[in-house]
Parts: sequence; structure tokens; C-alpha cells
Amino acid sequence: MGAAGWFYYGSLRVPDLDTEDRVELFIFDSAGKELFSEMLDKLWESPNVLCLVYDVTNEQSFSNCSRWLEKARSQTPGTSLPGVLVGNKTDLTGRRVVETAQAQAWALGQGLECFETSVKEMENYEAPFHCLAKRFHQLYREKVEVFHALV
Repeated sequence: MGAAGWFYYGSLRVPDLDTEDRVELFIFDSAGKELFSEMLDKLWESPNVLCLVYDVTNEQSFSNCSRWLEKARSQTPGTSLPGVLVGNKTDLTGRRVVETAQAQAWALGQGLECFETSVKEMENYEAPFHCLAKRFHQLYREKVEVFHALV
């Protein structure tokens, strides 16, 4: 992550479903930088799911999630935007400033799933992506059902 944004494109099998369907995720990491804000306007005309990541040792990164969520939701007015809130760096227990309960309460109020991870220790890092894949697959199936009802 660091100071520059990056793109990730990958494919996941949808967990916890009786299907072999795969979901392809295209993820842009803005690294929380305002520099990428204008570029994001062009990249995400209508996002399907959202992943907000903050550093559990940095209160400002957590506070910024509200602004990023508002920006993402402004791209999809009148629709819900499912997603996840992910607190990273849980391995830095002595430096934690954002408590789990605080993040969970905020995420619940925003209709987001909440996860905590340590990418450094490779703890729980896959769970948010599986959740996003599952949510996206649900949206896809709903749209397919609507389409089939029309024909």
C-alpha cells in the first residue's frame, strides 16, 4: 500500500455457497490519499461493493472512512452499496487507538460488515474479500432473477 495507490484484479470462488461460480474483483487502493480522489471519480462510475480499510493505530485513518464512504455512495444514489470495513495492523496491539467495538458500531450503523486483520501476520486477511465476493454474487443473482422475470 504505502503512499501510492495500486490496482488489484483477481478471481475468487464464492465461499459458503452451493456454486462453483467465481467472482472477479477489481480493487483500487487509494492509500487514503486525496490525490486519488479525482481519479476515483472516473474509475468508479457505479461501484458494486466497497472495501474501506483503516489502520487500527491511526484514528485519522478511521475517521477518513466516513468521507470515503460518502464519496462512494454518492456514485450510486438511490441504491445500497454493500461493503466491508477492515481494521488492519492488529498485530500492533500496544499502538492500537481504534477499538474493535468502536469500529463495529460505526460499521453496523453504515450497513457494513466489520473485520480486523493483520496482513503482516496473515491473520484473517481473506475474510473481507470472501465477504465482498459473496455480496457481489448475491447482487448478481438478484439481477439475473429480475432479468429472467422480464422474459
